[in-house]
Amino acid sequence: MKNQKKKRRCFFLLVFLVTLLLSPSLAGQTDYAPYFYDNGPSSTNGNMALFSISEDTEVGTQLYILNGTDPEGDAVWFGLTFEKGTREYLRVDPKSGNITLIQELDREKQGEILAFVSITDGRNKVIETIRVFVTDANDEQPEFQNLPFTVDVPEDTAAGISIYRVQAVDKDMGSGGSVNYYLLVDHVHSPGFTIDGHSGVLRIKPGETLDYETTATHFVIVVAKDGGGQYKGKHQVLTSTATITINVLDAQDTPPAFVGTPYFGYVYEVSLPGSEISTVFAKDGDEGNPNPIHYSITNGSEGVFTINSTSGCISLTAYPVTLRNELYEIQVKATEMGQSEELLDYYTMTVVTVRVVDLNNHPPTFYGENGPQSQFEVTMYEHPPEGEILRGLKITVNDSDQGANAKFKLRLVGPGRVLRVVPQTVLNEAQVTVIVEDSAAIDYEKGKSLTYKLLAVEIDTPERFSATADIVIHLLDTNDNTPRFTSEYYIARIPENSPGGSNVVSVTANDPDSGLWGEVKYSIYGSRYDLFLIHPSSGIIYTQAWAILDAEVKSKYNFYVKAEDTEGKYSLAEVFVTVLDINDHVPEFDDSRVERTMVIGAPVKVEAIDADAGSPNNIIEYSIMQAEPDNIFDINSETGEINLKSYIKSMEIVQNITKQKDCRWSLVVQARDRGSPSFSTTAVVNIDITEATQVNGPMADFLLQSRDNPMKALGMVAGVISILVGITVLISTATFLRNTKSNRIMPARRIVIRRRPPRDRKPWTFNVPFRGDQEAGSVNVNLNNKGGPRCSRSKSKPTPPRAPCLPPPSCPPPSSNPRPSERPRHWAAVPTVSEGLTSTGSRTSSQSREINISSDTSRIPVSSALVSELKMRLEQKIIESNSSYY
Repeated sequence: MKNQKKKRRCFFLLVFLVTLLLSPSLAGQTDYAPYFYDNGPSSTNGNMALFSISEDTEVGTQLYILNGTDPEGDAVWFGLTFEKGTREYLRVDPKSGNITLIQELDREKQGEILAFVSITDGRNKVIETIRVFVTDANDEQPEFQNLPFTVDVPEDTAAGISIYRVQAVDKDMGSGGSVNYYLLVDHVHSPGFTIDGHSGVLRIKPGETLDYETTATHFVIVVAKDGGGQYKGKHQVLTSTATITINVLDAQDTPPAFVGTPYFGYVYEVSLPGSEISTVFAKDGDEGNPNPIHYSITNGSEGVFTINSTSGCISLTAYPVTLRNELYEIQVKATEMGQSEELLDYYTMTVVTVRVVDLNNHPPTFYGENGPQSQFEVTMYEHPPEGEILRGLKITVNDSDQGANAKFKLRLVGPGRVLRVVPQTVLNEAQVTVIVEDSAAIDYEKGKSLTYKLLAVEIDTPERFSATADIVIHLLDTNDNTPRFTSEYYIARIPENSPGGSNVVSVTANDPDSGLWGEVKYSIYGSRYDLFLIHPSSGIIYTQAWAILDAEVKSKYNFYVKAEDTEGKYSLAEVFVTVLDINDHVPEFDDSRVERTMVIGAPVKVEAIDADAGSPNNIIEYSIMQAEPDNIFDINSETGEINLKSYIKSMEIVQNITKQKDCRWSLVVQARDRGSPSFSTTAVVNIDITEATQVNGPMADFLLQSRDNPMKALGMVAGVISILVGITVLISTATFLRNTKSNRIMPARRIVIRRRPPRDRKPWTFNVPFRGDQEAGSVNVNLNNKGGPRCSRSKSKPTPPRAPCLPPPSCPPPSSNPRPSERPRHWAAVPTVSEGLTSTGSRTSSQSREINISSDTSRIPVSSALVSELKMRLEQKIIESNSSYY
């Protein structure tokens, strides 16, 4: 601590001694003020003396750098100020001295900027006054003085004479302030003027003249262009435009002209002397300062016409009857008058055409046999021939005027293209003829009378006088129409239980003719249907008193009815009668007790027939009313197929249910139609239950499948027989051809034939595939029989295959009154639970039976030709066998 205090004391002592040593030298120095460098007007730094700046300099541009120094070398700062109340255009950076433009310059408003610049070292400050000169840039357009430019020039001013002087001023200096002039010429502005480029004097172009009558006002566009100059670094030329309006003053140099030519006048038969015929009018061609006009007639008046010299009105001086010409051409002169009413040399001529015409004071008039008439009547039959003249009309038309006033047209006003009038154009007078054009339109049924307007209208007159007359045509009727039915066909429905004499339908035919011709008589056309009658007057169709309709016998009838008038003209219409079915038949089974055999898994079918004609009366629904035992069978309500319940699949289940060996059950089945009221009937169905047949093979399957359709089995058998007959015919033909070849005469040759011992020969058996409810019959040929070949066949009757049934003893007897569609049913032997061995024994016995072909051929259901063919085949086989043996 003591050492530090000693060091501090030594330091302060040293500083004090140094200060004492330096103080005499500082007290002897002088402090000088800073100053600007004066580098001349062309320099960009210094004191800004005589500095100039262009007025197009952009704001923000650095213009100058103030530069100065301090004699002692101290730092200096710069300043820039303006007089109070003046705009400040410049700003200086105090340290760097950079001067920047902060407002736009305009030399035309302020050509010099007065400011004060200063430099200071912090102790001394030097201020100098500076003047900054603003130099010109070409930024001003020439400005026209004394706008607008309007001048009045007489039209007779000579070319090259000065008519106006324009002046424009440009505020710029130098070439930018000089102004030149020229005219802007296009298709709108007049090219007939020229201007001096330096003075702006406007003149009429040499060779051009002004014409007030052609163009009364001219618009000339003059352009003032400066001499160009720099603006923002580019050369720029500025222009401005102004329009000079030149009004051309009219001078007396154009003759007068008539207005409204050509002129026409008319003298009528009722005109009087002094009547105005026509008026002419002319005006001075110098419309700016027109002169009055004087009118006079120079030729063509022949002393009967005069004109007012001031108004131009032409008047008649004589009566029309004294005029010798129908046409006069009057020459009229129009002359300009001076201020003292003297006639000048400017005039013009025109022609006024005056026609002497008849006054149109008589309209056309229609005349009959007794004088003027406004209505004409005629009576005639309807549908006259086309081109026929209505001779009952006596019409004359007349117009008492003369010439064009007596020319008029005729036309008929009414239903178009029915009648035609001749002639159509008349001069003075004509006889009127009316001709028929459309015969069909003149119809008594459409109207008992026709009314037309006969119209006569003048053609070439301004009055267009006209006259009308009524033509009334009364028509007489003829029988020109055929009775027509209101419809081409009639549809009727009648229940089949309707009694005789019932109404079926009413037909109507109309005949528009009048009287007896319009009366219609009805009849049935043809004689096929005697069940129906028609009332001859009313057209009501009804059934005969004895007629009985039955929809089941015939439900559709159609026939024609005829409508005829008193002269035999008629038309036909077709009538369709439908006999409506009534539910009047009860469904019927084949028998009240039906026997069926059911194979487990296959249905049996019962069928009832309803004789009604149509649905729903003949639609049958089946149902089981009673069954013993119950809940074993189901029946299809539409087809009548009876099935076992789905759980009964074998005889064991059946025997468990019945506890009996004979499975024979009874059902009460009801068949009910859908008519209203509904009818029903019942039948007892006895069903034997059996298992599926053990007969194998495709034929057995086919028999089982077709047991309920005997016609199918019958067709199958017939087809097989047809095929066998065809094959037999082919074999017979081939055998015949072969035998024919073998009977030819051959060279003599001995042939030794050794026959096979009889014991070695075996009988040939031909199975004929005719199958009924037994096995197919077989033909056995015994070659060892000396009596010739014998053929045996098991006896069977070919019948359509049916479903298996019980053995013959238990089959139900055939119905005493079978339906035509049914055939006797022969069931194939099928083993049952009670008699399972019966069919087997019969099959064995049937196979062992043989019949002699010679003795029993009459019982074989095959034609004798087939038997003979079989014999031939057997003999041929024997011969071939012997040949092969040797």
